[in-house]
Amino acid sequence: MKNLKYLILLLVLPIMGCSDLEEEPISLLSPNGFFQSVEDVQTVINGSYGNMAEEAFWGRKFSLPLLLRSDMAVIGDQGTAGRRKDHDTFSVTDDNGMITAFWPRAYQVIAGANEAIAGGNGLGLEPETINPTVAQAHFVRAYMYFHLVRLFGDIPYLDKPVDVISEANQILKTSEADVYANIIADLEFAKQWLPDTQPSSGLPSKATAAGYLSLVYLTLNEFQNAYDESQFVIKDEAKFGLGLAADFQDLFNASAQASLNEIMFSIDYNGFRSGNFGQDYMPALTGIRANEAGDIGGGWSVAVPSIEVYNRWDGRDYRKAVSLDTTAIFGGVQDGFMNFPTYDARNISSPYIAKYTRFIGQTANGNGRGSELNYAQMRYAEVLLIAAEALNEITPGTTEADGYVNRVRARARNGSNFPADVSGLSQTDFRTMILEERRWELAFEFKRWYDIKRRQLGNTAFAPGGFEDRPNFSATRDYLYPLPNDELARNPNLEPQNPNY
Repeated sequence: MKNLKYLILLLVLPIMGCSDLEEEPISLLSPNGFFQSVEDVQTVINGSYGNMAEEAFWGRKFSLPLLLRSDMAVIGDQGTAGRRKDHDTFSVTDDNGMITAFWPRAYQVIAGANEAIAGGNGLGLEPETINPTVAQAHFVRAYMYFHLVRLFGDIPYLDKPVDVISEANQILKTSEADVYANIIADLEFAKQWLPDTQPSSGLPSKATAAGYLSLVYLTLNEFQNAYDESQFVIKDEAKFGLGLAADFQDLFNASAQASLNEIMFSIDYNGFRSGNFGQDYMPALTGIRANEAGDIGGGWSVAVPSIEVYNRWDGRDYRKAVSLDTTAIFGGVQDGFMNFPTYDARNISSPYIAKYTRFIGQTANGNGRGSELNYAQMRYAEVLLIAAEALNEITPGTTEADGYVNRVRARARNGSNFPADVSGLSQTDFRTMILEERRWELAFEFKRWYDIKRRQLGNTAFAPGGFEDRPNFSATRDYLYPLPNDELARNPNLEPQNPNY
């Protein structure tokens, strides 16, 4: 039998995506005897980080569907691949090429984490020596399973290296509840052993683990636990080196991101690539066709904000100006978004997403691909909003919950008087407000779909009068992705398929 650990270690490729981590290319590694030191464990963990920054995961295949399934972004160029359009229209089938591509990459990230945990635990070192490093692998595993369980429900759960192919072909699905229990256990371990601070947002800290615990509990509607974990972070924000960036724009400026205290964990790109590693497609996917601004060759007009995003977002909110491009440059002349199709018929008459095209640093490829942007997976602002949302469910009407929202809103004013401070809202009105606040604060940051799912908002979000009218949306089907058909063919134990696919 082939040893799958050999294959897994082959996938620990050069860490092209982690600019602040040691770049140590690994070629043909034998798993037997590889782990000799803490540094060896870190090398394998770095491979998992690198696999996150690959085209089949955050580069495009995983991130783009999350953006399109929200009610914030639509397809611009209708000539783009059908596998992308199907996520926008809720017409996905079990052979969708986005899903069949990112599923194995996600499990490769998990495999690297499992190898690191097993290898680190096998060194026989004192817990104080090895656990702070192994805790990164526990966090990575929890991070990936948290995505997978929200998207697929019951999934195969692997927590150790798979040695032989025959075992891999017999794996069963684990219940959603058990997957969540394992995610929480991994994050608790990470919270215990990770350091208070890290030299790079590409590495998780103790606060990162607690922040993710708060989001996991919020997703499970365990509001007291969500609040408690958010308080673990907020009460010691100084010790953890956390704070809100003074300028919202800096969060999406490649040259400013490294100096910020707000980004708690990011997928880290550095402006060069090796094959599909380090290949960041979001500037290209969200950019305006034929736009000369930024000198990156224009974009592809694939994921474009719904016009309702522009219409309903108050212009006094500074986050709107940061998040949207309403003008572009064509032939040296600046023009407004209503005329974008004049310069390329694949554009649409709508503002475009600006977060991933405006200040991307150097790039390794045309259209901004392979940029220096880091993609925040969690920001401190989100922890404040989690605390507010959870507290409203426990004890409505507190000035404490108001204060968390008002702290985030104060930055959004940027000299205006909008958005106003929150006060005196009923529990229901506060609940509505906080979800809208998350919409604007985290716009196009791949969070909105998860909010729609956890609050079961699909029937209103995609109905006439919502931001996007999507008559094909079905609450009995579309809150889950279909399991990839090729995985079901390889392992019938993964049956049944998710409902109504």
